Amino acid sequence: MTSSASSLQQHTDERAIADLQRDHGKALFCFLLGLTYGDRQRAEDLLQETLVRAWQHPEALASDHESLRPWLFTVGRRLAIDARRARRSRPHEVGDDVLEHSALPDDHVERSVTALDVRQAVGALRGEHRDVLAQVYFRGRSVAEASEALGIPAGTVKSRTYYALRALRKVLPGYGRDAA
Repeated sequence: MTSSASSLQQHTDERAIADLQRDHGKALFCFLLGLTYGDRQRAEDLLQETLVRAWQHPEALASDHESLRPWLFTVGRRLAIDARRARRSRPHEVGDDVLEHSALPDDHVERSVTALDVRQAVGALRGEHRDVLAQVYFRGRSVAEASEALGIPAGTVKSRTYYALRALRKVLPGYGRDAA
């Protein structure tokens, strides 16, 4: 085939595809939009791919059928099914909004900020409450062990621990049980 004949063939193919787009594009797009549950971007991609398939198969364009619409709709439907199967076989994609609201698995900065907040809040407690928390929570001692170390009754250790934690909840909103 000569270069002028090839150029004429390409021009004819482009014109035939443009005619297909003009004659069937809107109806095919609406059909594909329904198959993609209203996803305009996917429907446009499928429409484009359907027209590419028509261009790749000039025998379909040259057929003696009255309309190419059934062939186009069949190709578009098959492409939509294939695309859906491909998406289902892959793991679910995570959008940016999910990533923004999820905590990092090992966020050293967050732990450091939390430690500073807790240290400041504990420092603001009354001395007897701070001493009890230091024994029970920071040194991991039992009520009996804290009682012996501080020289106070076990009941006093329990009540001071209760009131210290209650005071901390007030000055540390967003931590503990109130956070969610």
